Amino acid sequence: MSDGSGPRPAPAADGAPAGLPVLSLALASMLEGVHAHSGAVYLLRPDEPVLEMAVHAGMPRAFAAPWERVGVSAPIPVAEAVRERRLVWVGGEEEMARRYPRIAVVLPYPFALAAVPVATQETVYGAVFVTWPGSHPPTLSERERDHLTAACGRLALRLERAARENRPFGREPDVLATPLTGVADTLGSAEAARMVSRLPYGLVSLDVHGRICFVNKAAAELLGRPAGELLGTLPWVAVPWLNDPVYEDRYRAALLSQQTTSFVAMRPPGEWLSFRLYPGTTGLSVRISRARAVADMARGAPRTDPGPSRLVTISQVLSLAGALTEAVSVQDVVQLVWEEVAPAVGSQALVMLRAQAGRLHVLGHRGYADRHVVERFDGLPLSERTPGTQALNSGVPAFFASRGELERLYPNRHETPDGFAAWAYLPLIASGRPVGSCVLAYAERHVFPADERAVLTSLGGLIAQALERALLYDAKHRLAHGLQQALLPHSLPPLPGIEAAARYLPATQGMEIGGDFYDLVPARPLAAAVIGDVQGHNVTAAGLMGQIRTGVRAYTTVGQAPHEVMSSTNRLLIDLAADLFASCLYLRLDPARGRAVMARAGHPPPLLRRPDGRVRVLDLAGGPLLGIDASAVYPTTEVSLAPGSVLVLYTDGLVESPGVDIEDALAGLCEVLAEIGDQPLEALADQVVRYGTAARERMDDVAVLLLRARGGG
Repeated sequence: MSDGSGPRPAPAADGAPAGLPVLSLALASMLEGVHAHSGAVYLLRPDEPVLEMAVHAGMPRAFAAPWERVGVSAPIPVAEAVRERRLVWVGGEEEMARRYPRIAVVLPYPFALAAVPVATQETVYGAVFVTWPGSHPPTLSERERDHLTAACGRLALRLERAARENRPFGREPDVLATPLTGVADTLGSAEAARMVSRLPYGLVSLDVHGRICFVNKAAAELLGRPAGELLGTLPWVAVPWLNDPVYEDRYRAALLSQQTTSFVAMRPPGEWLSFRLYPGTTGLSVRISRARAVADMARGAPRTDPGPSRLVTISQVLSLAGALTEAVSVQDVVQLVWEEVAPAVGSQALVMLRAQAGRLHVLGHRGYADRHVVERFDGLPLSERTPGTQALNSGVPAFFASRGELERLYPNRHETPDGFAAWAYLPLIASGRPVGSCVLAYAERHVFPADERAVLTSLGGLIAQALERALLYDAKHRLAHGLQQALLPHSLPPLPGIEAAARYLPATQGMEIGGDFYDLVPARPLAAAVIGDVQGHNVTAAGLMGQIRTGVRAYTTVGQAPHEVMSSTNRLLIDLAADLFASCLYLRLDPARGRAVMARAGHPPPLLRRPDGRVRVLDLAGGPLLGIDASAVYPTTEVSLAPGSVLVLYTDGLVESPGVDIEDALAGLCEVLAEIGDQPLEALADQVVRYGTAARERMDDVAVLLLRARGGG
């Protein structure tokens, strides 16, 4: 890391290194020195801030496939070790779920992990991670810490020397444990086979990849396949009724946690078999036997093995992760959690909370018969000692299997019963800071085993990321809506001899803010009307729209003629150097003489409904869009405006739609005006907007300004 400012890439190559497999040997030595069971070495690419896995050891590389290439900014331990140039320790399943939910969702098993940067004083070359089974103590010993730090330091020096000598390192063959030797020699391979064949239950040996390396006669009979067809295959591929991700998950759980796992599967048509998996560093031994009937199991002691239901939950978590990417607003997040998470974990109610200005705020809730039970906590000071404030303040999840457990820690809780019997308080941590908490409530007593706590904590991380995005979106939406409201007229001023009505609808995509505008200017001696459309529908377009509208009012007030107003506004837009264009239609109204003078800059033509009901499109002369040519000229056209006539000014969002010809859209709008144009103007404005936006999403915002001549002045 040069000057302590950031990681500097070391040379890396895509091919295999020349000479000895230095990285593989170094990694194997580290694993042996700290009694870890898997790990990997990452190298920092020279051309981008990306870590690439150069060698993996102890487990199939598929276990770490989602992280073969990771950005230095990624929220995972090896990237954090590189960014902060320090050892990162994750002591177990729950801590992994809380700090790194993306990893915990894919690998929701009990294991510990350490990530260490491979760096000299000047340069970061990469990182190493190693893992231990779930039986490892929750803290890293000083001996383990010192050994890993020293080993990574020595590896960094070798990489530094190789860089000076222009000998780049790259990917090396993965290191898997060597099968045990000597057993066959002791027992005799033939005698060992005879011994195993006499056992009344099935025995299967799987390598670390899950492939069948040995199967005895009893196992082949129980699985219903000849031994020769099973060797070298994956059980969940070779045996159709084992083709369920639940069973593969048990293999992964046993191998990564190095703890015995089990599951029960039904062999058609109705025979239940019990599988017990005994892991080691070289693979797994599987014992297969006939299980008790399901009815007998139900009458016996309750099963504690979470196998099948566990993976169902994980699958739903993955489904939720995809769904949460589509959540836009905070209420979208609340609804998705209610529809996806609550059913998956058996919860009957939820509350989403947020801390703001030192107080607790309820963002949303579901499942409570009386909403006041939840809403009375809104505005509660964070200094109050409640489960919700504690989860927000500490960032630590809390689980209460019964009301008694909750009230022992929070005696005042009995004064505010909510009708539920168990609760999970999940802190929502995103980007290293709490953004809120999610409370899941259960109608009956609910025990939370360690694996369920880990899955729920992982859920909290996923929900937190979605909530953080949603809070930002809602804040931007409020800002955009406020800006739009501030830039458009709050009301239309009364004009002599003219009745007016206006409508504005934002686009249904993006930030729901745009550059469409309209205005009435009660100038003397003649009032003016304007409608326009700045390119785009975002904050920039809205801000420019406000400047154009202000300019039009100013030029009108000083008495410029219509063509001069357009020319001045055009030069203003060019001087602002906004790199955006705008269309505009400007009218000087003279109802006393029954006429209007118009100037047009690339804007859709207005519609005129005469008192007799006939409607025509006014084909006005005009100039180019505003903001293109400073010398552009904008000719004017005088139009008769008899009493009872209605002028319809609009932006292109009213009549433009994918797959619809604009001429057809205008013809249809003319028919509507001819039929209902005598309605009160406010009602007519509603009908015009409804016609233009019916049965389609708005890709563009829409502005409409209707003017009805009443005569007089």
